[in-house]
Amino acid sequence: MVSNYQDRIGTYFVELWKQNSKASAAEMEAKDEEEEAPTELNTVNICGGFSNVLPDKLSVQYTVDNLHGHDVGVVQANRPAPVKRIVYYFEIFVKNAGAKGNIAIGFTIEGFKMRRQPGWEANSWGYHGDDGFLYRGHGRGEAFGPTYTAGDTVGAGINYASQEFFFTKNGEVVGTVCKDVKGPLFPTIAVHSRNEEVSVNFGKKPFVFDLKAYEKQERAKQQMMIDKISLPQNVSYEIVHSYLLHYGYEDTLKLLDIANKSSFAPISLAQERGFNEQDDMYALHQRKTLRQDDTSVTCFLLHCQKFIELVRAGKLEEAVAYARTEFEKFYKSSEFYALVKDCAALLAYEQPQKSSVGYLLEESQREIVADNINSMILSTNPNVKDSEGCLHSYLERLLRQLTACCLERRSLNGGQGEAFYLHRVLNNGGK
Repeated sequence: MVSNYQDRIGTYFVELWKQNSKASAAEMEAKDEEEEAPTELNTVNICGGFSNVLPDKLSVQYTVDNLHGHDVGVVQANRPAPVKRIVYYFEIFVKNAGAKGNIAIGFTIEGFKMRRQPGWEANSWGYHGDDGFLYRGHGRGEAFGPTYTAGDTVGAGINYASQEFFFTKNGEVVGTVCKDVKGPLFPTIAVHSRNEEVSVNFGKKPFVFDLKAYEKQERAKQQMMIDKISLPQNVSYEIVHSYLLHYGYEDTLKLLDIANKSSFAPISLAQERGFNEQDDMYALHQRKTLRQDDTSVTCFLLHCQKFIELVRAGKLEEAVAYARTEFEKFYKSSEFYALVKDCAALLAYEQPQKSSVGYLLEESQREIVADNINSMILSTNPNVKDSEGCLHSYLERLLRQLTACCLERRSLNGGQGEAFYLHRVLNNGGK
């Protein structure tokens, strides 16, 4: 049974190394957030004859007389609004209100009828300048905000955190409305009477509206909701206590217990964990020796780390000799071959820290090895019921649960909103 636990533990840490070899956390984050945003107006999908998009593809004019209600000059952006962020926003500047000021700004789906004002058809929303009404999916508007005319700057945005649309006029929020659709939405503008002309800003120029302040405010709202959650005072102490115990920080653990002896009443986590503090103490006193099969994952990781430390110290000849002796038995394994090659590649660079295998010299690689050994020691306890308890402390399991909940919430929103990165939360102190 213990052997099975150890196989699962070894596989976990090899996979963790492979993940580190592919990309750093920052690189993976950048890749996840890589998303093309609108840059100009779409001059292909446009209803000809009623509007004219100027050569800059950022200005549109209504050039004829409005004879019918469906003679609308509607123009969408060239791309849908990006979704992997807390807020998306764009603005228009009204150069000329024309004969009637029938200008609108909003969002529409890809198949929107291009001779209708945004908000007049299902799955479209529009804030209209002539009456200040908001239209959302039907021809009847509702009182929403002030009218707007020549010289005004009007904006439309999507708040993915609250799942709302919001609209602005001259840098101030006019109002919000529920966003009840999950699919791609295109920034959309419309003109509907002679000589109307507007220009659009997709972010190439500074916005009149302070978008950064708005984003900061939305994050503060989220943090306030978290701060309102009440927890017993002794919970944080017990979580830190269990973390130190799990990883064997004996001296720090004793100091923590002394400092908090009179502060908190003890609580027990034993039932949830499946094993108790005595089981962790068993492992705490077994850290002097670790006997392993010479071809085990733990043995492999230790040999690799010894090689890495020799390279780090500049002892390259000693590193080569060590690799010839210890790596030969791992070359035959497909599981280890690529990782051994990464280690050997350190020798090919004058500045290995800046190379593609520089991740091996980071502290995270040492942590993988240390955590693997710690987990293996814990797995030797005959009272252990599952390997999960060996792999992760209570604190880490709580953080994993937090990550899972945030990802699930984002999934329920159709994959829209900021991606959750635990390292970002921890580095920013939750802000």
